[in-house]
Amino acid sequence: MTIEHPGLTRDLDPVPDHGEDSYVGSGRLTGRRAVVTGGDSGIGRAVAVAFAREGADVLVVHLPQEQDDADATVALVEAAGRRGISLPGDLREEEFCRRVVETAVSELGGLDVLVNNAAYQMALEGIGDLTTEQLLRTFTTNVFATVWLSKAALPHLREGSSIINTVSVQADSPSPALLDYAMTKAALVNFTLNLAQELGPKGIRVNAVAPGPVWTPLIPATMPPDQVEGFGTQTPLGRPGQPAEVAPAYVHLASAESSYSSGTVIRVAGGK
Repeated sequence: MTIEHPGLTRDLDPVPDHGEDSYVGSGRLTGRRAVVTGGDSGIGRAVAVAFAREGADVLVVHLPQEQDDADATVALVEAAGRRGISLPGDLREEEFCRRVVETAVSELGGLDVLVNNAAYQMALEGIGDLTTEQLLRTFTTNVFATVWLSKAALPHLREGSSIINTVSVQADSPSPALLDYAMTKAALVNFTLNLAQELGPKGIRVNAVAPGPVWTPLIPATMPPDQVEGFGTQTPLGRPGQPAEVAPAYVHLASAESSYSSGTVIRVAGGK
């Protein structure tokens, strides 16, 4: 199957599991204020749901054309009894990245957890098909925005706060069809390890989650049908992951349970 980029959850068959019926919180993030970019669908939605059920208020950042999905995510956050906010915009604009943080601080009363999850990818036949336009879009969305958001968030973070970056198994096991995307994920691993060293003395932890093949709207919206058909079957577990299976790693890294973990990359990849 293929769907139009960036893709909406309703277009997927089967519909991904975001933990709507399975995730049970235990108060691990009570009173926390979180930003989740790309929080409208996929892994971002699953993280927003899990955070809310653990007691956090959540600001969901998304593209304007993803408003329907964002509304559904916010509804799930509110159903958990927490504050949910939707903020549409383009993270390729540095000013919008600053506004994300400003909105979180003004609407949620502060910021404790920044999840840099939004990303862009588009499959290629080969490097000859990689346009400068795509290269810039991929790096600006995936790398520049992560740096801009982290920089804007820093004055508001305190001891015990955390930044969590979504990287990928592509960072060290790249697929040629995702050349530019894989490059950005490798850069984000380095950024995570580097920033963790800088912010450690302030008690602010910086970690990352490296998912493998996970079933989200991004997959059929950016990959050819033959790759979508066999998506995830190459893993030792023989199937793609569900967003609900990745979200607990983010909860762990955001909570006090990981108080001595910084500069860590948690791989959630079905054995890949």
